[in-house]
Amino acid sequence: MPVTTDIVATYRGPGRVVRRLLDMGPREDRALAFVMAFCVVGFIAQLPSLARRAHLEGLELNMLMGGALLGSVFILPLFFYLLAWLTHLVARMFGGAGTSYGARLALFWALLASTPLVLLNGLVAGFIGPGPAQTLAGLLWVAIFVWFWLSGLRQSQKAIK
Repeated sequence: MPVTTDIVATYRGPGRVVRRLLDMGPREDRALAFVMAFCVVGFIAQLPSLARRAHLEGLELNMLMGGALLGSVFILPLFFYLLAWLTHLVARMFGGAGTSYGARLALFWALLASTPLVLLNGLVAGFIGPGPAQTLAGLLWVAIFVWFWLSGLRQSQKAIK
C-alpha cells in the first residue's frame, strides 16, 4: 500500500498497520526511510515558526533554518535510533519477544504517521504563535503519537507464531 494510505489506516487501527509492515519482513531501508521522512517533514513544519521568530526578533532566517536543518535531519534520527534501542531493551525486560527492528519500526512508523499533526502544530506555531492553540495542537500530536507508538510496540513485541 502507498504510505499515504497506510497513514490514514493508522488513524483507524495503528496496530494492524504495524503488524502488516512487520509481516513484510525486516527491511532496514524502509525503517530508515520512515524516520528520515519524518525528520524532513518535521523540519518543514518548523519553517513558519522560524519565519515568525526571524521577523519579530529581527534575526537572520537563514541561520535559524540552518540550525533547524542540522538538528532535525542530521542529529534527530540518531536520537530516534537510540530511543528505539532503549525501548526494545525495556520491552525485553518486561517479557517482550520482538526484535530490535520491530521496536524501530514501531517508533519510526508512529512518527511518520503523526506527521499531519506535526504540520498542523507548525502552522499554528507560525501563524498564531505561542498560546492555548499551540499548546492544544502540541498535546494532540503527542497524544496521537504515543497511541500509535504503544499500539505498534505491542504488535512488534508479540511472540512470532
